[in-house]
Amino acid sequence: MADALARRYAEERGWNVEVRSCGTHALTGQPAAPNAVKVARELGADLTGHQSRPVDQELVEWADRILVMEMRHAQEVRERYPAADEKVQLLGTFGGLVEIADPYGSWIFTYRRRRDEIRTCVEAFMDRLPPRPR
Repeated sequence: MADALARRYAEERGWNVEVRSCGTHALTGQPAAPNAVKVARELGADLTGHQSRPVDQELVEWADRILVMEMRHAQEVRERYPAADEKVQLLGTFGGLVEIADPYGSWIFTYRRRRDEIRTCVEAFMDRLPPRPR
């Protein structure tokens, strides 16, 4: 959801921002959870073409920032890719939270709550980025 919400926010503002999604334990090529697709769509974000991807060295090297939802994700990325230590940040801290719990397998209202947390944090993070030319 963070990927789709970040893309939508950047498009609305005409910002040139590249976003890539991955997970610490993701299986390659899996679609987004149906409830994630539904709640993202409610805000105009499209997850229908999403395919999961595990974090890898190429993504770590490509990224300027690596935003994670939970402290255990930060720890895993830092352990696997020590050079990424300074790139890793908890997304929740940009919205007054620490962690944002994974709603996978939860009821739709939990997905909405997490979506709203993610949206707040993504927008606060992106508003702090330096201006980039189109």
